[in-house]
Amino acid sequence: MFFMVFFKDKTIHGRKYRYLTKSIRLPDGRVKTIQKHVKDKNLSVAEAFKKHSDYFVAKEKEFNGDYALERYNSDAVFTKAHLVRIECIKVDYQHTVKNFSREQYRDVFDRFIANFTYESNAIEGNSLTLKDVSIVMFEDKSIEGKDLREIYETKNSRKVMNLMLKNKFRINEKDIIGMYRILMKDIDSRTGYKKYPNYIVGSRVKLTSPEDVEEEMEELIKWYEKTSGYANPLKVAALFHGRFQRIHPFADGNGRVGRFLANTILMQNKYPPLIIRKSQRRSYIKSLEDFHRGYTTNLERFFLDKYKKTYNKFFKVYLKYVNK
Repeated sequence: MFFMVFFKDKTIHGRKYRYLTKSIRLPDGRVKTIQKHVKDKNLSVAEAFKKHSDYFVAKEKEFNGDYALERYNSDAVFTKAHLVRIECIKVDYQHTVKNFSREQYRDVFDRFIANFTYESNAIEGNSLTLKDVSIVMFEDKSIEGKDLREIYETKNSRKVMNLMLKNKFRINEKDIIGMYRILMKDIDSRTGYKKYPNYIVGSRVKLTSPEDVEEEMEELIKWYEKTSGYANPLKVAALFHGRFQRIHPFADGNGRVGRFLANTILMQNKYPPLIIRKSQRRSYIKSLEDFHRGYTTNLERFFLDKYKKTYNKFFKVYLKYVNK
């Protein structure tokens, strides 16, 4: 959360000094104040803040990094250095998005939605190209010769992402089933948990039986609520995703729902969303296989890598031009 920036005068040893002052709120609600001495008294607040913006961003990163080290457990994957880096990306992302005009915001996230949808659906075998996805999403047209299911997968994915951007989903049973219903609209009439056993093509992993899904989903949500208090949200997103895929609670669409839920966790906590690309499908599936065999760190590393790469290769590159 961002607060107003203002000047505050201080008298030290009989001399008056002017400080540009800004307060920020940490995720736990604590407020931290950042101050910068401004020598030029002719500057307005806006001019002074623009001149010293790098200082304020650096201090905000420092405070958030300290918070992460204090709040979250570090380990072999989420080292102290990585915890700090994750927070630095979060601060840069928040500042840039906050400074978007309405048109810039729409443009950036339309591009993100198209890229995320294309890659996520392609992982599951959808044959639409990125250009096809953009036409379906933003021109509301069908693509000649393409299966209607692929068209609906694309349209429905945009609806879900738009709701995510408005922070409409929570990690609870009602919203997870609601997300699934939106994704499967006009594709599959089965709108609740699976009634028959399912499997992952090419995998030997035994998925949760239909009669146990409700109980295991309840346990997963309880685990999420408990774990969120002490683990970094990116780590939580990775582990939640792995456990969700192991349950495979729906008759269809579990991979797409799982990737949306991982980003829901990130975006609820003000972190940038990530994209898993179809070119990374093999390593993605391998990390999930390892997770199901009890080796969780490969999936954690995979998510950490995709978090950094999505920001650097999508948001950071594009946002640099927007903010010129």
